[in-house]
Amino acid sequence: MENNKRLLTKACTWQLIGFVVMSFINYAVMGDWRQGMGLSGLLTAVGLVSYYLHERIWSRVRWGRSHAPPQSE
Repeated sequence: MENNKRLLTKACTWQLIGFVVMSFINYAVMGDWRQGMGLSGLLTAVGLVSYYLHERIWSRVRWGRSHAPPQSE
């Protein structure tokens, strides 16, 4: 089970990577950095919220989990 701080950090770093990739793709398609980054920002915000909610829901699903306690590293 992950805590909320770790989950939010993972979501933010994943979305940052997505933002950079989407910005380049949107610039290539649109030919304008401002429009490309604006669209990327919107999609990143929606993706961040969606990812976080998805992970919160799945953290409550017991299916597929082992019942053994997690191993310490």
